[in-house]
Amino acid sequence: MGKINNTRSESKSDRKFDKKVQFYSKVKDSVSSLSAQKSIAKKKSRQQRRQSKKLKAYNLSHLLDSLPEFEASQKPASQDSFKVTCKSRKKILLEEEERQSKVRNHPDFQSDPVSAIRQHLLRTQPAAEEQPKIKKANKNGSKKKKNKSKASAGVQSMDM
Repeated sequence: MGKINNTRSESKSDRKFDKKVQFYSKVKDSVSSLSAQKSIAKKKSRQQRRQSKKLKAYNLSHLLDSLPEFEASQKPASQDSFKVTCKSRKKILLEEEERQSKVRNHPDFQSDPVSAIRQHLLRTQPAAEEQPKIKKANKNGSKKKKNKSKASAGVQSMDM
């Protein structure tokens, strides 16, 4: 009951002190890891704020109200809701096979397939708007001069 263990040379106060030191070292480690996590979180939040500011700068939704609305833009939305089923796929396949056989048997296609396809596209596709050609300047910025041949001008005057 009152026996003292001689194997331990440390006193009770030394053991308490060692426990206290171990506890404080654990607390210090956890605090340092938490501070590191906080700094990482701060960096991430800064990056997110920067990205959100950039997105706000490029946000042009307020201009959407001033744009005219087209009914044509609403029609494709209803077509997107069309669900392709096996039955509808088969139906489309049969229609396309019939159309292809009609095209192959057409005399214009049999005589010249390329021109027949070209004519079909010209009739069905909308005409493309031609953009005016932009005159290119020389490397130094000056405009190109057109050289008129004097000999050809003289011939024209003689014909009169």
